[in-house]
Amino acid sequence: MVTENTAKRSNTGLARITAAAITPDQLIPYVKAVSGLESRMFGTCVGHCCEGQIVLIGFPLGNPKDKEALNQAVAEALQTKGLKHITVLCAEKPERAPENASCSKDAYWTLPLPLPPYRQKLRNMLARAKRDIYIEESGAEGFTAEHEAIINDFCSRRKLEPGMIHIFHHLKPYLEQSPQTRLFSARTKDGALAAFAIGDYASFETAFYMFACRLPSAPPGTADALLEAVAKCGEERGHSRLNLGLAVNDGIGFFKKKWGAEYFLPCLEYGWDIEPEKKGFFARLFGT
Repeated sequence: MVTENTAKRSNTGLARITAAAITPDQLIPYVKAVSGLESRMFGTCVGHCCEGQIVLIGFPLGNPKDKEALNQAVAEALQTKGLKHITVLCAEKPERAPENASCSKDAYWTLPLPLPPYRQKLRNMLARAKRDIYIEESGAEGFTAEHEAIINDFCSRRKLEPGMIHIFHHLKPYLEQSPQTRLFSARTKDGALAAFAIGDYASFETAFYMFACRLPSAPPGTADALLEAVAKCGEERGHSRLNLGLAVNDGIGFFKKKWGAEYFLPCLEYGWDIEPEKKGFFARLFGT
């Protein structure tokens, strides 16, 4: 039974998670807007829950590599009634993860803020882009049918998982539900939208480069100009780092490293099914 005090503690914990977020999945308004999942605290970690499944963001508050706190959070999550499957994102393997658990590996990359000096090639690329485009900053009110058209084009040209396509088509609700999120729209000199990016500034210390989409016809350097705009906004707000997300593939990794991105935090993803607890003889006999 969830008491009023328990609910208040949970809400306080969720607010602390967003305020101290260092990974995108710790931004509660973002998760809520794009997935509809309910979030709750497990120890000093947040978990996102739905119909017998939990995605536990196993980066404990204060120390994302605290293995003891991670193991405590996993143990607490495994006590959830009706749990059928758990996914754990973490920096180290949880002790309760079975040998047959699925596992994938990636890492988060960040840029320090203020931005370090640009290399000459990057300076030239930014200068070229700024001759061809200008960037508008807005909130959800700036998101239009043009942005949706770019999303449709972007998703049609890439082999994206259905879950990722779903997220891209919920970017407007994300902007609407997260007042600390900003939309950066890159337009050509005739006013046509060529690309856009989203920055999230809900965390006190870490800013987030969340999403970026562009048309194939976008002028060279447009992606760089948008990244610079997201980073500069973080600088102005007093953030000390910009989380660029996961490397995902070589192309995205190259773009981030071109900017001087630094390896920040490993992201291991473990997943396993929860086997139903076997009942003893008397429990089976009496149906308890």
